[in-house]
Amino acid sequence: QVQLVESGGGLVQAGGSLRLSCAASGSIFSINAMGWYRQAPGKQRELVAAITRGGRTNYADSVKGRFTISRDNAKNTVYLQMNSLKPEDTAVYYCNADSFPSVTWGQGTQVTVSS
Repeated sequence: QVQLVESGGGLVQAGGSLRLSCAASGSIFSINAMGWYRQAPGKQRELVAAITRGGRTNYADSVKGRFTISRDNAKNTVYLQMNSLKPEDTAVYYCNADSFPSVTWGQGTQVTVSS
C-alpha cells in the first residue's frame, strides 16, 4: 500500500505563489505516476498536473505556463509549484498515486487565492 501526506496549502493573494508537497511512503516501488488534482466547491475533481515514473509531465490547459510539477526521488516527494495564482485556482488540492490497479489519494490541502 501507498500512503500520501500533503502539505503547503494556504491563503495567497492573486499573482502570488505556493508550493505543494506530497510525500509518499509504503510500496513506492509500485507507483507508476503521481499527480495533483483539485476540486472547487460545486465542481468535479479535475487533473491539474501529473508526472510519470519516466519523468513525463502533463498539465491542464488552465495551468500551463504557471504551474510546474516535479519530484525528488531521494525524498519520495512530488511538488507542485504554483505561480501567478488566480482566484479561480481556489480549491482543495489532492495528491494522487497511480499503482495500477490501485489508486491512492492524499487527504487534500486547501488553496485559497484572494482577489
